[in-house]
Amino acid sequence: MSHSDKPHGFTVVIPARLASSRLPSKPLVDIAGLPMVVRVAQRAMQSQATQVVVAADDERIVQACKAHGVQVFLTRQDHVSGSDRLAEACQLLGLPDEALVVNVQGDEPLMRPDLIDQVARVLTERPEASMSTAAHAIGSLEEFGNPNVVKVVMDARQMALYFSRAPIPWWRDGQSGAGFKSLPHPAPLRHIGIYAYRAGFLRLFPQLPPAPIESMESLEQLRALWHGHRIAVHVTSEAPGPGVDTPEDLARVRQLLSSKQGFTP
Repeated sequence: MSHSDKPHGFTVVIPARLASSRLPSKPLVDIAGLPMVVRVAQRAMQSQATQVVVAADDERIVQACKAHGVQVFLTRQDHVSGSDRLAEACQLLGLPDEALVVNVQGDEPLMRPDLIDQVARVLTERPEASMSTAAHAIGSLEEFGNPNVVKVVMDARQMALYFSRAPIPWWRDGQSGAGFKSLPHPAPLRHIGIYAYRAGFLRLFPQLPPAPIESMESLEQLRALWHGHRIAVHVTSEAPGPGVDTPEDLARVRQLLSSKQGFTP
């Protein structure tokens, strides 16, 4: 990225909840000698962000961040969603409505700093969008059919039309018996769970009534589309490293880091 392509100053906020049903005390698990949330923050600090802040719900996360020089706020424990925690962080930081905020999940220790920059830049270039996010081409039929892999379809200007756990776009003529015989062309897109917002929209979002499609798909970003907000999509050629949801994911990421594959210190 050349200097002129750098996004305007933006803040990275990393929401971190201690409770996790599948991986206890997830933000504090050890990843190559550091708590995972610290590892995520250090990755984000390699982006062009003017500041990187962890929005924690537990004093133990606060202490872990402070011990490693990571800026952190203690937020309320009763937030229903990550976006509520982000909205509180915007208030605590005193960010103006036009400020750009990038939400990096606290369980993404392999998040690429350049992808953070690209998602922020897309939002600066698309004033008609309230949010931006990222996607990459799906490479296998297994991924295409997996409901845990969220798909996105876009319009001609790379604005999201819809997100779904279903295989979209549905290839009507690509059927073979019980499934698709091959992937459609152009390749369908896998959604990557990183978002940029304007702080004013982030304050508004938790006040919007939940949408029926959001509840059915269990995808919070559908609330924005339901209420008429636009989401710009940056399509990256490189798939991101795995996130950490389960003990198996944790073992995989630890292995990647110990072998230095896919990791730039």
